[in-house]
Amino acid sequence: MAMKDYSDEFKADAVALYESTPGAIYKSIAADLGVNRATLREWVLRDRERRGITAAAAKPGAQPREAVPSADPHERVRQLEARVAELEASERKLATERDILRKAAKYFRRDELVRSRFQFVDDHRDTYEVKRLCQVLDVNRSSYYKWLAGAEARATRQREDRVLAEEIRQVHGESGGAYGSPRITAELREKGRRVNEKRIARVMRTFSITGIRLRRRVRTTVPDPAASPVPDLFQRDFTATEPGRKYMGDITYLPLAGGEFLYLATVLDCFSRKVVGWSIADHMRTGLVTDALRMAASTRGRLDGAVFHCDHGAQYGSRAYAGLCDQLGVTRSMGAIGTSADNAACESFHASLKHETLQGATDYGDSDTCRRTVFAWLTRYNTRRRHSANGHLSPNEYEHRHHTAKLTLAA
Repeated sequence: MAMKDYSDEFKADAVALYESTPGAIYKSIAADLGVNRATLREWVLRDRERRGITAAAAKPGAQPREAVPSADPHERVRQLEARVAELEASERKLATERDILRKAAKYFRRDELVRSRFQFVDDHRDTYEVKRLCQVLDVNRSSYYKWLAGAEARATRQREDRVLAEEIRQVHGESGGAYGSPRITAELREKGRRVNEKRIARVMRTFSITGIRLRRRVRTTVPDPAASPVPDLFQRDFTATEPGRKYMGDITYLPLAGGEFLYLATVLDCFSRKVVGWSIADHMRTGLVTDALRMAASTRGRLDGAVFHCDHGAQYGSRAYAGLCDQLGVTRSMGAIGTSADNAACESFHASLKHETLQGATDYGDSDTCRRTVFAWLTRYNTRRRHSANGHLSPNEYEHRHHTAKLTLAA
């Protein structure tokens, strides 16, 4: 088996996943990623060294090395009493943190999370120290006091927003609930109200006034009319008798806050449904799909003799992609134009990914959160997620058992 050569992007994502996971241990994260524990540890330590972070600073919750017990019984008692006092203080600190976070839960459900944290600090400053509240809620004390200084102006704006909300409700009701912020803004301006759309949208969110809107359909498959025809070698048969023989791929969109998107290209092995290659970018240029195929080649060690199936997207029909397939010894296969059933397995995979990572939300938030979330899901999908097509085994376990069975038969 060829030695795995992980890309810099994979290493960076792996380190970010470890550092951002509370209470993470190398063994657990490495198992999710499908890498060796020592390898992950080396990546993390190398990244910390690059950023100038010492081991002690990297793990602020780590306990200091215990002192060597004294031979003197009285000194030993003193050491134990000091340790008990230390543990009791730590327990009181943790109890305070738990109490603060429990009370803050209802504040965190609001849209404006940072301002909600400031409000919580202000509401509970007579019960706890402001310094402690800010530490537990991860807000800057100076930012809190700056927010506090603007209380009068904020109250004035809230009164004005309530007046505006009533005007919005009137227009919204007159439209039968169909108007959103653009049309309501135009209607109010026509009535002589000087207001911009951003403020209208903010007030509508605050007071839960929603217009009827169609979900934006993001088109990820745009055929290239100039591309040379490629036959459909799969004929909707997404199975394989051996790993490394048949691959399939597609592009899907990943919604972000504010109506923006990232795009994900994947390469799946038809034998085990293992994701052997992927790429995430803020564009749908050819580089998105070539990067995914290169990762697949790196993961498998070689792709020559394999068939790769996809839809008629312009990226897959480009000269650059065709050239890379020729270079890697990959035979191309494409479904019919406008027929999603010809690539149904990939469509189903992407639907599962978004269903399980979004969990009912409409977007992933910012791009960094999106990348971490999808990266964690993809790696865990290969190493731990049970797949019905594999008899409820993970892709990695399914391939491992297949290889073991072949070796047993050969012996």
